[in-house]
Amino acid sequence: MDKIIILDFGGQYTHLIARRVRDLGVYSEIFPFDIEIEKLKKKNPKGIILSGGPNSVYDVNSPKLSDSFFQYTITEKIPVLGICYGFHLIIYQLGGNIEAHHHKEYGITELDISTNLSNLLKGLNKSETVWMSHGDQVIEMPNDFQIIASTKTSPNAAYKNDNKLLYGVQFHPEVKHTPKGDLILNNFISDIAGAKKEWKLENWIGQAIEDIRTIIGQKNKVILGLSGGVDSSVTAILLHKAIGERLHCIFVNNGLLRKNEEIEVKKTFKEKLGFKNFHYIDAERIFLEKLENIKDPEEKRKIIGHEFINVFEKKTFELEEKYPDIEYLAQGTIYPDRVETATTSKSAAKIKSHHNLTLPEDMKLIIIEPLKDLYKDEVRRIGLQLGLPKEIINRHPFPGPGLAVRIIGAINKERLNILRDADSILIEEIKKAGIYDDLWQAFCVFLPLKTVGIMGDFRTYEFLCAIRIVESMDAMTANFAKLNWDLLEKISSRIINEVKGINRVVYDISNKPPSTIEFE
Repeated sequence: MDKIIILDFGGQYTHLIARRVRDLGVYSEIFPFDIEIEKLKKKNPKGIILSGGPNSVYDVNSPKLSDSFFQYTITEKIPVLGICYGFHLIIYQLGGNIEAHHHKEYGITELDISTNLSNLLKGLNKSETVWMSHGDQVIEMPNDFQIIASTKTSPNAAYKNDNKLLYGVQFHPEVKHTPKGDLILNNFISDIAGAKKEWKLENWIGQAIEDIRTIIGQKNKVILGLSGGVDSSVTAILLHKAIGERLHCIFVNNGLLRKNEEIEVKKTFKEKLGFKNFHYIDAERIFLEKLENIKDPEEKRKIIGHEFINVFEKKTFELEEKYPDIEYLAQGTIYPDRVETATTSKSAAKIKSHHNLTLPEDMKLIIIEPLKDLYKDEVRRIGLQLGLPKEIINRHPFPGPGLAVRIIGAINKERLNILRDADSILIEEIKKAGIYDDLWQAFCVFLPLKTVGIMGDFRTYEFLCAIRIVESMDAMTANFAKLNWDLLEKISSRIINEVKGINRVVYDISNKPPSTIEFE
């Protein structure tokens, strides 16, 4: 299968590039910028895209390509497209000059396309809207490079070198704010790189089931930590299709779940889907005792991760004694998890620790990750084709540490129940309004701040509830949802009137970036 390789320089939109390429029908993979050339050669890419990044190419410690990179791509005639940082890096490493400019370009910008068109910008009008995010400019280009687009601030906003198959755009074609970005990417992967559009999820399912059967064998059994989220649920049903009752699902109730979540998960998998080997563990008391008076979000994550391993490991040992053929541990790892956990780019800033957990050394099981090459939307589409209920497939993402990171500060059962009730009202009203599936995430956050209120003739002094609702394609960027004021008022009124402990509701109007979607 033809593939496009994306080299990651720490850009926040790196996964978006890979997603867009896949959406256009060509398989894509992300690798660190300093991947060994021999390893890159083995991937046999039809084209390579260099991502953006937070650095300036002229900084001493900024990431660079190896000396042999361009020798390889030019000799083998592999087209290269640089985006933002990658745009600058091609010029800089081939002898051009990049400098900081006093006129920065951030946000929507008008692109003027030269009459000296290349295939990269084929099909675009003379003027197009693009999304810029940079403060550097190309001052001098190496020989044989030609400018093909500019803006009012940047004389060189896109270039080509057809002889060496090197191309660059200062703007970000991968974001939705560049309306014809998909056309530009398609021009590169199809017309310039000549990649065949062979990436089809329908073909993937059958092959994945066959691969699972081959790997597991005829007798071996598999354990899966089932959370009820999209990724673990799709992993479960895919494995169930492949090996049937040789799959053992362990569901841990850590006391940090949404309202009635443990009841719904058990009902779905035991009753609706007929999973016989579904093992439920009520560990609420254990987790809440360990989390008592813990305020720091990273400490919360560490405690939750550690206790989950303890609980999961204990149950696994029990099952291994009863079923000696248990040889595998399945995980719902998806492609962004795997790439981020492996620290794809040494230049990417750490935002928060990942919630995926590492297998303990004394648990001698082989890990299998059937979804490890897929993005979230691809996982959802596969789940639907495999017959998972839409209420699971379309569920909004839920953080690994659960409600622990939606309660600012210390956690206790009272605060968890307050948050569950408020969140349940929010989701109920969003669904009634018919907009749940149009939103990426909608949830409540408990804020440990008390304010004065009046209910009837009585003064109240109770907590704040923040509502966070965002729209997004894949969580790499997100905008707060501009909900109808009447709907927001209805949600607020219900929460204040029905949830004891809350007397004020606020709406979060922050976008990502600079804010994250979750509060902690």
